[in-house]
Amino acid sequence: MMEKKSKIYVAGHRGMVGSAIVRELRRQGYDNIITRTHSELDLTDQQAVNRFLAAEKPEYVFLAAAKVGGIEANDKAPADFMYLNMMLEMNVIHAAWRNGCRKLQFLGSSCIYPRLAPQPMPESCLLTSSLEKTNEAYALAKISGLKYCEYLNRQYGTDFISVMPTNLYGPNDNYHPTHSHVLPALIRRFHEAKENGAESVTCWGDGSPLREFLYVDDLANLCVFLMNNYSGNETVNAGTGKELSIRELTQTVAEVVGYKGRIEWDTTRPNGTPRKLLDVSKATRLGWRYSTELREGIALAYEDFLNNPMRAER
Repeated sequence: MMEKKSKIYVAGHRGMVGSAIVRELRRQGYDNIITRTHSELDLTDQQAVNRFLAAEKPEYVFLAAAKVGGIEANDKAPADFMYLNMMLEMNVIHAAWRNGCRKLQFLGSSCIYPRLAPQPMPESCLLTSSLEKTNEAYALAKISGLKYCEYLNRQYGTDFISVMPTNLYGPNDNYHPTHSHVLPALIRRFHEAKENGAESVTCWGDGSPLREFLYVDDLANLCVFLMNNYSGNETVNAGTGKELSIRELTQTVAEVVGYKGRIEWDTTRPNGTPRKLLDVSKATRLGWRYSTELREGIALAYEDFLNNPMRAER
């Protein structure tokens, strides 16, 4: 287990996941946390990453840095999503191994699982059939990071683990109109519609896909829990085990934000994967369960959005 004075590096500490991990570590009394901004350390620069980890030699690493985005962003820039994610994750994982890191945790995404995976999706269904095309590049990059951790464990006896979260939301999310995920995009869209008095809001697809959502601070709690309580080559799913349709989600966000107009659907736009529910029985068996219900979490996320207006510009 990590000691309270252990040196811990959180990569991607300014992002939604990384900042939540830093909050959770501090909440639990870990105070020897090191971070670097992108301007201080470009994780796609292999030599810079090697120099940094050789100098700092953290005992534990949480690899939460990533280039992320929604359906449109992934579909329009697949080369960028593959290259940047593979470069930064391989650099950090490799340098952590070279410099004697005691344990590393790699953060992935539930999009690594096949488009038509069994539902709920167990960790064992990885690479059993084809991926969803709209985020295939990102998924392939995340699968590569997961597998590299596994191969280092097998070949060199490292203790590198991976966690695959479901759809995340919460403080410090990205609310960009085209580069964000569905829930923060809806928060922004309904807020602006309410402010502008819009009679209707148009959403992509037909609202039928089923999705699961996890509040990011709950994920951070699981990440610290797993760093202290789990070792193994197979990843661990992070979710609630509950799902709802995009149509239901849209209505809930509108209610929380206070938008009273019509919700319309553009069926010429893609739906994405029909269903994405994680099998979270492994995390449950280990002794962990989420604590934030969806409506409560959306209200917290909306409050964060209102209190930090510059986030809407990212």
